[in-house]
Amino acid sequence: MRIRKLTALAGALALSLVAGCASGGSAGSSANTVTYWLWDANQLPAYQACAKGFEKENPGLKVKITQLGWSDYWTKLTAGFIAGTQPDVFTDHIQNFGQFADLKVLEPLDDLGIEDSDYQPGLAANWIGQDGHRYGAPKDWDTVALFYNEKMAEAAGLSAEQLNNLDWNPKDGGTFEKAVARLTIDRNGRRGDEPGFDKDHVKVYGLASNGGGFGDGQTQWSNFAASAGWSYLDKPRWGTEYQYGSKTFQSVIQWYFGLAKKGYMPPLSDYNIQSNQSNTQVAAGKAAAAFDGAWMISTYAGFKGMEMKTALTPVGPTGKRATMMNGLADSITKASKNKAGARKWVAYLASDECQTVVGRYGVVFPATPAGTRAAVAAYDKKGIDVSAFTEPVADKKRFRTFSYPIASYSADMTALMAPAMEDIYGNGKPVSSLEKTNDQINLILGQ
Repeated sequence: MRIRKLTALAGALALSLVAGCASGGSAGSSANTVTYWLWDANQLPAYQACAKGFEKENPGLKVKITQLGWSDYWTKLTAGFIAGTQPDVFTDHIQNFGQFADLKVLEPLDDLGIEDSDYQPGLAANWIGQDGHRYGAPKDWDTVALFYNEKMAEAAGLSAEQLNNLDWNPKDGGTFEKAVARLTIDRNGRRGDEPGFDKDHVKVYGLASNGGGFGDGQTQWSNFAASAGWSYLDKPRWGTEYQYGSKTFQSVIQWYFGLAKKGYMPPLSDYNIQSNQSNTQVAAGKAAAAFDGAWMISTYAGFKGMEMKTALTPVGPTGKRATMMNGLADSITKASKNKAGARKWVAYLASDECQTVVGRYGVVFPATPAGTRAAVAAYDKKGIDVSAFTEPVADKKRFRTFSYPIASYSADMTALMAPAMEDIYGNGKPVSSLEKTNDQINLILGQ
């Protein structure tokens, strides 16, 4: 639901807009219909329910919802901006927001009365462009936690209390690395912390791999880097310099990918974004634990024959735990033919009324506190403990929450960082190489 990129967006879309090819209106749009796109099939029933409520309150207005898979969604949306077939309203992701705002394909939403205090902290502010205008209405949020196979943890002698009180540092990995080593088992039955462990022939890895992490490392290294005191940019939003070349970041990355060299995490060659992500590795019994986002709660809970639990991210050198707090929003396209209807629909989507309905489905944490409470109650009814995801939002003294990096040219950053991180993870390239990559990214950002 959350994590991968449109690296070709900037060039293709920018060229098309310069050429003037984006005129026209949204597909299927009319004075009495609002077209709305989303990518998550699990959320479709919840938003269909919201649409019914909206149509009841707005006689004569209809909402036409289209759900597309993640990759097809962004490809079709980009093509829609070019051809003039984009929807009136779409689910927006913060990783693409900077690009969309810079290319001026979004409609300002300043008149919707969106207030920071109406939503979980930080969510509303993330959708303000460099020009000071709002381009997104907060929709939902997610954090990252450690999913683990309870049976494997018990066999390793690790209790839930222990796993919830891990710490780490880039020198020796702390108790987190010890736990991951303990969870790792080679083909001869030896654990990663036992003499004779064969790191080249591992049967069960202590920590699953979610790849190199591109430039955000959301479910890979981001919580470690942040708990070490590092930040993506020189300021939280619309920064002018990335900081991938810092010694702190380099030390984190060297330690994190070093887990694979020790045999505690799969090599990059085992990872596949289409067929063998971290959740797949855990489901197959090839890994005991994985960092993953709240959008995956139902997926892990549904693994047959496994009792999956969650633990908080480990305490870092700063004395705090950390997790990315990402959030989606609903945006209106600049070329929408039904902006009046679209505004009403987005305002409804951002309201407690709709977000409470969505929360009751127990598939995502809505952006309003009332919506979040409804979601927690829904998960509780299913017997799913989600405290590892909600605690970081409620307790700022013990946790650092941070956003996906918000800056211009995010697609270019991703295009440069993706191979750079894979070279370090998969090909043993030194972490010092990040200094050159960082300079290249900042050169583009400074244009």
